[in-house]
Amino acid sequence: MSNKIIVRKVTNSIEPMVVMEGAGVRLRRSIATRQLDYVDPFLLFDHFGSHDPADYMPGFPMHPHRGIETVTYMQTGSVRHTDSLGNSGVISTGDVQWMTSGSGIMHEEMPQQGIDGHMEGFQLWVNLPAKLKMSPPRYQEILANTIPEVIPDPGIRVKVIAGQYADQHGPVTEIAADPTYLDVALEPGTKFNIQIASDHTVFAYLYFGDGDFGGTFASATRLLIFGEGDSIQVESGKIGAKFLLISGKPLGEPIARYGPFVMNTQQEIMEAIKELRDGTFIKSK
Repeated sequence: MSNKIIVRKVTNSIEPMVVMEGAGVRLRRSIATRQLDYVDPFLLFDHFGSHDPADYMPGFPMHPHRGIETVTYMQTGSVRHTDSLGNSGVISTGDVQWMTSGSGIMHEEMPQQGIDGHMEGFQLWVNLPAKLKMSPPRYQEILANTIPEVIPDPGIRVKVIAGQYADQHGPVTEIAADPTYLDVALEPGTKFNIQIASDHTVFAYLYFGDGDFGGTFASATRLLIFGEGDSIQVESGKIGAKFLLISGKPLGEPIARYGPFVMNTQQEIMEAIKELRDGTFIKSK
């Protein structure tokens, strides 16, 4: 039996599309577009942010979700949130909110204007398996100072949000997709290697700089989907590189989606819409 490590190669390189969402938020979308519908188990990936408050201040007024998990990671600035379960709060620079919508939740996310007007962050949608789609909603709110930061070698800095890197475990736990979610910063001309479970879907989102990703050179901003293998290798370019490295176990289940609802059948989607209209959408309080 061979123990040779197989480096994953990039199979798809996605340039984000500019879209308007919520009440008029301008953002860059890489997953859930005409070019890329989804990559199991990931259903959507957005990069939001601007130095112009007009691009983000309209926010995301109260809206529903069912059947998915939403992950919001703030790089700069803050967002105030409230929901139908009575939760409320503010996630700020470096914080993460991992929300499991399950059977259904109504929530809103309203950006707060900072002193310099700059806000930036990312939102990921992760599918739930059929057996958990109608589970009770829940939140994991992770403060920046609880996220481990690893410096394995000079020029490499890794924040471990979920999963494991080196000897550190991310604070986000008990997620069905068994995800890894890392925020990696490389100084210029630095090599970064990591082993990833061979049965996981893996993508990187390069949000600053440039570099070689398994033999494919890319410049920010770009989403890179990796093929088969068990290792990711990156070498940063002349100005360094910052990227999110995200992996998860595919569900291999049928997907029916309509806006913020993602279920397994069209009938389940119709039921969600009907319940939203007749006031029976929220199952838990």
